[in-house]
Amino acid sequence: MIVSDGNELKKKVQEIESVFEKLDASISSFQKETSLHCKFGCGKCCFKPDIEATLLEFIPLAHYVYENNQAEEWLLRLSDTNSTVCLILNASQSGAGLCSQYTHRGLICRLFGYSARTNKYEKKELVTCQLIKTEQQSFFKQAEEKIEQGLTVPIMSEYYMRLASIDFNLSREFYPINVAIRKAIEYVLSYYAYR
Repeated sequence: MIVSDGNELKKKVQEIESVFEKLDASISSFQKETSLHCKFGCGKCCFKPDIEATLLEFIPLAHYVYENNQAEEWLLRLSDTNSTVCLILNASQSGAGLCSQYTHRGLICRLFGYSARTNKYEKKELVTCQLIKTEQQSFFKQAEEKIEQGLTVPIMSEYYMRLASIDFNLSREFYPINVAIRKAIEYVLSYYAYR
């Protein structure tokens, strides 16, 4: 019997992080081209109670908390909350945003605001928040025009497909965000329990 030393999971984490790095670079480029930006300290989109995510997109966070001996603490916090608001949101945090684990945030957290979906007519539609649409109305309209003219914008479905190519089974089901985080931590703990 061959026993894995954990390199398979570490490789998976690296592959997910690579997708995230490419997306972050693409979003940064899109923001520079359009001047769209989140309001300093906002985080309003994070308070939405029905955010869903896949287990796979939180594997890097789960691996991080496991390596820092915080997995059990996180599971306890996740089981003690009935909140539908993301557990990694820290409303009392000062700074640009309210995410306590910004580096390890999920794919949905990265995509929202600066990505597009393709409608049934193959037209790219910018997916962003109401604040950006209203408070940055001229930039938003210009961004829509630039997208129609061919400006590269991250496409949500393409990034979900990139994750699916890493591990289809862990990316096919969507859960409420706190459930996705919990399942990711349980997956990592289970993985290492048998190594």
